[in-house]
Amino acid sequence: MRYLPLTDADRQSMLASIGVQNIDELFADIPAEVRLKELANLPRHAGEMEVERQLGAMAARNMAASTVPFFVGCGAYKHHVPASVDHLIQRSEFLTSYTPYQPEISQGTLQYLFEFQTQVAMLTGMEVANASMYDGSTACGEAVLMARRLTRRSNALLSGGLHPHYRDVAETLSKLSNSPVNALPGDPLGSEDIIAAIDEETACVVVQSPDVFGRIRDLSEIAAAAHDKGALLIAVVTEIVSLGALKPPGEMGADIVVAEGQSIGVSLNFGGPYVGLLATRQKYIRQMPGRVCGETVDANSRRGYVLTLSTREQHIRREKATSNICTNSGLCVLAFTIHLSLLGEAGLMRLARINHANAIALADGLSAIDGVELLTGNFFNEFTIRVPGKGADVVEALAEKGVLGGVPAARLAPDHAGLDDLIIVAATEVNSPDDRAAYVKALREVLS
Repeated sequence: MRYLPLTDADRQSMLASIGVQNIDELFADIPAEVRLKELANLPRHAGEMEVERQLGAMAARNMAASTVPFFVGCGAYKHHVPASVDHLIQRSEFLTSYTPYQPEISQGTLQYLFEFQTQVAMLTGMEVANASMYDGSTACGEAVLMARRLTRRSNALLSGGLHPHYRDVAETLSKLSNSPVNALPGDPLGSEDIIAAIDEETACVVVQSPDVFGRIRDLSEIAAAAHDKGALLIAVVTEIVSLGALKPPGEMGADIVVAEGQSIGVSLNFGGPYVGLLATRQKYIRQMPGRVCGETVDANSRRGYVLTLSTREQHIRREKATSNICTNSGLCVLAFTIHLSLLGEAGLMRLARINHANAIALADGLSAIDGVELLTGNFFNEFTIRVPGKGADVVEALAEKGVLGGVPAARLAPDHAGLDDLIIVAATEVNSPDDRAAYVKALREVLS
């Protein structure tokens, strides 16, 4: 009773007030097949030391990214984060602050959010950016909702090169609003004709570049075709470092750009937290989700920062909000801003060149192995190879030899045929020549 003070009568009264018969009805939106039918098979209780020992033993079974040659990507990339980034974000005035509701005591937080917006707008070639979103996938889903509001249409067209997890988020949000989504099948060979699928009912076209298979795409013709039909182009970038070498999506006609910012300043962190980027044209700012920090002057003409636009449901009436799920991911935003400030324009471009050069060297080494075929022609730091047999089996065999060799494409899209023998491989600045040599040697042994 100390921790569970409600009686059965209390619970029945609460359910009656809500208007449901039982607790299970509260989870109606979760498909029945993924719900647990009974309690998880876990010990009912244990002491703190016993739990630490058990969890430590389980963690020891993992092969950590920092301990072996690592070539895994697909939306989460291992980059070097300078020690100064972690040192600065752990200062108490940053680490303990969250939402800057009171500008008179939040000038430092508001300033770095403002700087972050500026960096994102410059990177993407757009006019305005928000501050910020959960991650790249939720930013993508929010962009689709935003495009529907702007065009007053409901159909969303998703490229087959869009990361399957991003597609799943867009489809989930669309399902809840009863809006149609046309997701083209995954296409590692780059033969999809997305322009032909655009029609007068299309609200937005969502295209990723580099796409999930690593292929770089020119968005200019797709943007023109979308605009001819009255649709918007949403450009998705999962590897933000690529914009140090590639033309920004805004310069290719994108109307909304969403990206995952994890590659700059944020470690892999077991899959999160990350930081989602969203930028758009000035004319669309009123339908942009999230919040915008602006620069102003106070009564004494001193520079200051404020929340210029706040469209979250906690700020305004829920039915007027453009988003009910976004956050500013403040600490990850700060890490991104510090790291990018340390790099500067020249540093980012140099980092991008190193990534590209390392990927080329690795692709050359792997494709020289008998039975391995390089499928991606134009790539940045990620590409797809075809191997004899199942890609998942090859990746497991590589792991036994101490190399994390990539992501089996079939793991991302298990319901899609034709991906079983494909592995998506990423190379960044952290991969040394010895790492690449170890991968080539291990893969040759696995396939021999």
